[in-house]
Amino acid sequence: MKRRLFRPWLLVLVVVAAAAAVFAWRSSAPRPTTRFETAKVDRGRIAAKVTATGTLSALVTVQVGSQVSGRVSGLYADFNARVRKGQLIARIDPQLFQAAVEQARANYFAARGNLAKAKAQEVEARRQHRRSEALAREKLIAQADLDTAEANAEVAKAQVDASQGAVEQSRAALHQAEVNLAYTSIVSPTGGIVISRNVDVGQTVAASLQAPTLFVIAEDLAKMQVDTSVAEADVGRLRDGMPATFTVDAYPSEVFSGVVRQIRNSPQTVQNVVTYDAVVDVANPDLKLRPGMTANVTFVYAERDDVVRVPNAALRFRPPPGAVAADKPSDRSEGSRESAAEPTPPERGREAAGPDHRTIWVLKGEQPSPVRVRTGISDGSLTEVVQGELRPGDTVVTDAAGSSGTSKGSGGPPPFRRIL
Repeated sequence: MKRRLFRPWLLVLVVVAAAAAVFAWRSSAPRPTTRFETAKVDRGRIAAKVTATGTLSALVTVQVGSQVSGRVSGLYADFNARVRKGQLIARIDPQLFQAAVEQARANYFAARGNLAKAKAQEVEARRQHRRSEALAREKLIAQADLDTAEANAEVAKAQVDASQGAVEQSRAALHQAEVNLAYTSIVSPTGGIVISRNVDVGQTVAASLQAPTLFVIAEDLAKMQVDTSVAEADVGRLRDGMPATFTVDAYPSEVFSGVVRQIRNSPQTVQNVVTYDAVVDVANPDLKLRPGMTANVTFVYAERDDVVRVPNAALRFRPPPGAVAADKPSDRSEGSRESAAEPTPPERGREAAGPDHRTIWVLKGEQPSPVRVRTGISDGSLTEVVQGELRPGDTVVTDAAGSSGTSKGSGGPPPFRRIL
């Protein structure tokens, strides 16, 4: 029986063939590639803006109320009515107040009568006192009688003073009743336009705790203001006298202009959000704008003409791992952080480490190349480039997506696209 001999060269041959097959398969498979989304650098104007919402109102708005309670017996002004200062616009039923005036007047006359009576009694008491003094000098009456006459004279004098006080009290009560009667006629404290009427004839108003508001009168609708709520992060960019523009929903295609009159220091906190009131004066000669309209206000705090502009998406772009041939770990920042967090070459020193220094990836051929720039103002979509090797017409990368031939990556979800 013949023994089979082990041949090592056969094993080596099998291994070499398998390695060749694997190499051929990997060579024939499509290599992953990266598709870059790009934009062009250009020149133009950039306006840095702060936006806020606000409410239109008249410069002077007066709430007309009632000082007395009662039933409304007449209304002499309505919505949108133009009124003059001192014009009668409403009346409260005056019957009860007229009765109060008549009662106060009667009390006043009674007090005056009591005063006259007290004065007459004082005169009589003084006469009795003088007679008692004469009789006492002649020793014709006792000292006690003289003392009694003197006391009666003093009491009569005091009664006159008390009666005089009662007269003054009744006079004051009469004056108060007359004032309350006058308050039943409600007049306009200023000239303007009635923008609100809150009562009807026959309605009873109660002024026991606070004066009820019957009318709201705007002094002059040709001059209005916008009270805007500016976020605390933006209020430092505003200043008094700077121009502002705004739109309202009633006229979406028309832009209105105004001037910042005042930035108020009082904060307004709603759900832990702090805002400040920036008051904008607005001319309204055509009376198109109405109180209460919502205004979308834009403040332009910086402008540049004919500057190099780059899309903000290019400032946020960071190449994914493997997208750049000479990609080094130190050239990338985590996620989508700002380029201020990237390592700065030592030779650039502190000057290149500020928040206005960014890295932009410029597409040269088929590979992006990093360019260090210093940025200026931004309008939210475009940013000014004030320093750096970036020229109008350069192609900057704004996004990247991986692909493998005609397939989409490794079968996962499509890459996230930034929408500018």
